[in-house]
Amino acid sequence: MVRNLAKFTVLPFMIGLLSLVNFNSDTTTTLDVSKYSTKGLELYYDVPLPEEVSNTEVWSYKPIPFIGDRYLGFKEALAFKESRGNYGIVNTFGYLGKYQFGKSTLELIGIYTPNQFLHNPVLQEQAFMLNTSRNKWVLRKDIDRYEGKYISGVHITESGILAAAHLAGPGSVKSFLRSGGANQFKDSFGTSILSYLKKFSGYDVSMVEAIKNPRL
Repeated sequence: MVRNLAKFTVLPFMIGLLSLVNFNSDTTTTLDVSKYSTKGLELYYDVPLPEEVSNTEVWSYKPIPFIGDRYLGFKEALAFKESRGNYGIVNTFGYLGKYQFGKSTLELIGIYTPNQFLHNPVLQEQAFMLNTSRNKWVLRKDIDRYEGKYISGVHITESGILAAAHLAGPGSVKSFLRSGGANQFKDSFGTSILSYLKKFSGYDVSMVEAIKNPRL
């Protein structure tokens, strides 16, 4: 009787142990990420260079998630540097919106109503794409010639060139590249072409089409 009772006691224990081993040894389980989303979250896409922030700012800076190295990551990182992603901002020099456009640049792509532009996020995104396409056309030969080279210790990439063109205009970037970095440019806040070439290096912006005269 005791032996029979022992059999019935040990058997469930062994079955449970085997089930546990099988569960822990399963390495084929994959995570379904389709149920997760960043919609509605406050995202930050870029970090400043050391010389761009004070010691007190460093300690208060928020953690920043990585959102990719393609066009989306490129434009959002640039927007964060320009305005922290604020569509409605106007800086002290009159530059407008998320990407800090000047009125003369907007006119080049067919936008003559700054107030309407400032209150239209869709228009701002369209303007950025068109202006980037225009800059890529103007600098297409320089991209082919200088991409992969080093100037003043900075690796030159297509995305860095396009970001620098957004800062300084394609003509200033062309002058900088062709002078080997001798013809420097800094904006009203002291931001240089070289810093943008470095900060925005390495994004894949191949999907941006080079267009001679893009207009809305």
